[in-house]
Amino acid sequence: MRFTLSTWNINSVRLRIDLVAKFLKVQQPDVLCLQETKCPDDAFPLKQFRRLGYEHIALNGQKGYHGVAVISKLPFASTEIRSFCDNLDSRHISVSFAAESTKAPLLLHNFYVPAGGDVPDPELNPKFAHKLSFLDEIRECAPLHPQGDQRHILVGDLNVAPHEHDVWSHKQLLKVVSHTPIECEKLLAAQQHGNWIDVARDRIPLDQKVYTWWSYRAADWTVGNRGRRLDHIWVSPALRGSVQDFSILRDARSWERPSDHVPVTTVLEL
Repeated sequence: MRFTLSTWNINSVRLRIDLVAKFLKVQQPDVLCLQETKCPDDAFPLKQFRRLGYEHIALNGQKGYHGVAVISKLPFASTEIRSFCDNLDSRHISVSFAAESTKAPLLLHNFYVPAGGDVPDPELNPKFAHKLSFLDEIRECAPLHPQGDQRHILVGDLNVAPHEHDVWSHKQLLKVVSHTPIECEKLLAAQQHGNWIDVARDRIPLDQKVYTWWSYRAADWTVGNRGRRLDHIWVSPALRGSVQDFSILRDARSWERPSDHVPVTTVLEL
């Protein structure tokens, strides 16, 4: 079975529903994970997605802030929401898909990690302290440690660009939130502790630049190409050999009224 999965921080699903529809019509992923939907569950644009053939939708929404959703052509076997840092912000949802009797179910986690504010000092900035604690809890969360033949995927806006060439200038961004050493260390510790495979960096050498986000602060985002790789797809070891393709839809950053993130997609043969 060919399985196509995309993840996208949409920065308001209602504001950008036409962009999502455009993406789905052309790309036709089996599953789309959205972050920063900024929409309570009862206001989510369900009808638009269902008209596009996405009948199965799992939501963890919040008015005006945060929010994650899984949009699927395939039915869910189960859904679950987890809270982190004793905080009820809508930052996680997981779904599972039934599998053939000879295979383990497919479990998918969708995350929106806190951005962390502008000051990279947990003593001065509670938002940054929250982000670091959130990353620590991901590392220690037992259900995020797939074992043996468990087929797990973790995606989302993890709000950290962990490697030198995940940012446009390693030297200039060492003291900028999303690429500080402590954030990079904590995200990589979570990845390594869970034995996750970072699909992008499993397929693209570490010495090559890879970005999924470009700031709104630049009048022209293409000038200087000052991007960061904040959006991730990780798979458990049991799925490493199943990954057939990986792509970043860079052109989406130039669409009308775009998100500052672009869709990231992987294809697996399950």
